[in-house]
Amino acid sequence: MDQRLPISRRHLLLGAAATFGVPAVLAGCGSDSPAPGPGGNLGTVTIGSNASDEIPKKTLDTVVKGFTQATTRINTVDHNTFQENINRYLRGTPEDVFTWFAGYRMQFFAEQGLAVDISDVWQEIGADYTQAFKDQSTGVDGKQYFVPFSYYPWAVFYRKSLWEENGYEVPATLDELTALARRMQGDDIIPIAFADKDGWPAMGTFDIINMRMNGYDFHVSLMQGKQSWTDPKVRQVFDTWRGLMEFHQPAALGRTWQEAAQSLAQKQTGMYVLGMFVAQQFPEADRDDLDFFTFPEINPAYGTDSIDAPIDGYMISAKARNVEGAKALLKHFAQASSQNIATELDPGTLAASSKADTSGYSALQKRGAELVSKATHIAQFLDRDTRPDFASTVMIPSLQSFVSEPDEIDSLLASIEQQKANIFR
Repeated sequence: MDQRLPISRRHLLLGAAATFGVPAVLAGCGSDSPAPGPGGNLGTVTIGSNASDEIPKKTLDTVVKGFTQATTRINTVDHNTFQENINRYLRGTPEDVFTWFAGYRMQFFAEQGLAVDISDVWQEIGADYTQAFKDQSTGVDGKQYFVPFSYYPWAVFYRKSLWEENGYEVPATLDELTALARRMQGDDIIPIAFADKDGWPAMGTFDIINMRMNGYDFHVSLMQGKQSWTDPKVRQVFDTWRGLMEFHQPAALGRTWQEAAQSLAQKQTGMYVLGMFVAQQFPEADRDDLDFFTFPEINPAYGTDSIDAPIDGYMISAKARNVEGAKALLKHFAQASSQNIATELDPGTLAASSKADTSGYSALQKRGAELVSKATHIAQFLDRDTRPDFASTVMIPSLQSFVSEPDEIDSLLASIEQQKANIFR
């Protein structure tokens, strides 16, 4: 089956701003985080959630408690476990509603008949979203299967006070970034926080270097299996990344993104390429000290016109027991008031609804919304912009291999290309 995206992801602006054998933890109908509503007339709605970190988990619990039309029950699963087992989960005994991602990853399961068509829900909520968000919620059949809830840009984060103390300035080019990193080393600061124990964080670094060097169109085409991984353009990406490795936090494969974020918070590292959710790992008193800049220019032909800004939201599983209640819950998630609660509790996210109140955004959130609104091209992130099997079985181990042995580029790219050819038929 051809899993390529038929909808356009080019020039995307976000507007205002297989089988059973599922691990028990993801088998559905759990009760890790019960959030009972007042007991409305729509029975019980179950939710499968990947919001396992403290702040996202609290945020979802709070938003769901405002849903009065049914009793709700949340089964919270570790984020990586949830993502790695999602295919078997949806084919097993899933909850009614589940957390997931917009764009390609949403379409993949919709095409396989594992999600409920919610076009009728969109007839009611559509006015609250830009066309770009609706496009990212639409399947290959033109129907909607996803309700966007929040999004967040990827950038280079740093602590303002550390930079002011040392007189550091935001780099505009790769050469300036390299010079800054060497200066940080001289100040006994690890220049770039880095972690890839969970497999996906390094994807963000690959994405941004590829888009900076080769442009958004090439990047998206590569994700869709239309470009060769042995192309000299791709090799140049890895070669450039290898040149930055000396500035990365060592032993990355044994470190989680949370631990790397804490090193940034503790001023042990100077920069971190990550999503805005990095703010979740900062004590509330220190969040005003967190700032970012977009990854600097490498190729003047593309400048800094592209970023990653993934969209998170909710879908209804095809095996849902309470579809009516699930649709009511999705309408609740779509409300600006629900998303306002989320952005207030979670400093690392932005509301997807165009009717959300942004007046209460922190300085960081306002800067994030501005970055997204000014971007010419917005990608969803490597593991969301390609087939899930290619992302998980090929790219995660391949990028971890590169992080471990950055000099073995040619054989690595040949291996990726061979595996890609077997998957993208």
